[in-house]
Amino acid sequence: MPRRLLSLKSCRFLIMNSVLLCAGSSQDLSAGENEAWFRRDSGIAPAGAVLPVEFGEGEDRLWRTELPPGISSPCLCGNSIYVTTYTADTKELATVALDRASGKVRWKQVAPAKTLEAFHAVGSPASSTPACNGSQVFSFFGSYGLLCYDLEGNLLWERPMGPFQDEFGASSSPVLFDGKVFLNEDHDINSFLIALDQKTGEVVWKAERTEATRSYATPVVFDNHGRTELLVAGSLQLAAYDPKDGQKLWWYDGLSRLVDSTPLIVNGEIYFATWTPGGDADDRIRMEPFATALTTLDKNSDKEIGKDELPEGNAILERFFRIDLNQNQRLDQKEWEKHAMVFERAQNVAASLRPGTRGELPAENVNWTYQRSLPTVPSSVVYDGVLYMVKDSGIITSLDANTGEMLKQGRAVGRGNYYASIVAGDGKIYLVSEGGVVTILKAGRDWSVLGSYDFKERIMATPVIADGQMLIRTDVALYAFRCK
Repeated sequence: MPRRLLSLKSCRFLIMNSVLLCAGSSQDLSAGENEAWFRRDSGIAPAGAVLPVEFGEGEDRLWRTELPPGISSPCLCGNSIYVTTYTADTKELATVALDRASGKVRWKQVAPAKTLEAFHAVGSPASSTPACNGSQVFSFFGSYGLLCYDLEGNLLWERPMGPFQDEFGASSSPVLFDGKVFLNEDHDINSFLIALDQKTGEVVWKAERTEATRSYATPVVFDNHGRTELLVAGSLQLAAYDPKDGQKLWWYDGLSRLVDSTPLIVNGEIYFATWTPGGDADDRIRMEPFATALTTLDKNSDKEIGKDELPEGNAILERFFRIDLNQNQRLDQKEWEKHAMVFERAQNVAASLRPGTRGELPAENVNWTYQRSLPTVPSSVVYDGVLYMVKDSGIITSLDANTGEMLKQGRAVGRGNYYASIVAGDGKIYLVSEGGVVTILKAGRDWSVLGSYDFKERIMATPVIADGQMLIRTDVALYAFRCK
């Protein structure tokens, strides 16, 4: 049972005529215009939207609201915008609702987390984007679990889970379909995909992902020739599940060892691009056979390799936490061999696939692969037949979406690292650097830079384009701009 279940009578709002692009988003599966979740529209703005090229304090800026930090993307549903926040001084995690017209904060609810999860130095424990079904808001924190509110901020139910064994924290976001809320949590141990009843928080099913190691991509709900599937990109493997019962339907082996970006579906084809250090053919991390490692590293002859027995700068020492599954500061043969396999099989790749039916995806379903200049975190976008990727340092690569042919490379105006996913529309491509620089491209096979704007504030969250607005969240504020 969920820990708490309030009356649903307070869910009395009927939200009409809202369309979401929540940080990119996935396919519309006739789930209803009132539903919103992360990357529902695969990064493409609604048709007919005229998107801004100026982000200063001109007529297109509708409002700016200061908020505590958080790297979750805004979720726009109906007349409200939902974000999660983290205040470091007080260690407060919260879900915040804002009025979409004015930016005024409507309510804030604090997550009752007692233990703060570990998280990456550039990350945040408020990284999962909320979802909304028009009458309920679903927020997830790896430090506590899943919380469900009505549109007035009243807690309806909660499902505690976490913190997880993962020093980078949790960041996959909830998605919605068929009265269920789905959440994928891939960590160092006990990885799983779960479906909860939206009204009650009861577990409908839970699929253990025993072979998965840590990854952070959000699932995608899509129509595979009339069969609705839940697509999960994880360590080494892309897998499709039946959303009714959690049965694993088909899979493709050949992803990176740690996956951050979310796949996208365009005209029934699957696209993804994923890269992790040490997975390229000429720079692969390798672990020698365990017996061989013992002869050189097992100084105390206990048949295990202790953390204190690994030399400084060793690639295994740098990743010791995730390999040491029982957290006893020593690696046994099983732990060593599991991650040796992960390093060996990892593939840094961009690819286009035709979905499968049952079992391992046949080789003929792979349309193309590409293995250079890949993004680490940002999800890519396919727009007018071109796939756009951005990697750290602002290197932009565009590929022909049908053939995988490299069309053009260049640099964004914003250098440094990139975490926000790419969004597109109105003949434009938007890329946002961690340093806060938005680069706008004129879309096309021979794209060019239209302009740029420096917010001078750190940006990790993906822009949202929906219902006449473009929302850009920085570390200190949420901005709304007019889309004519």
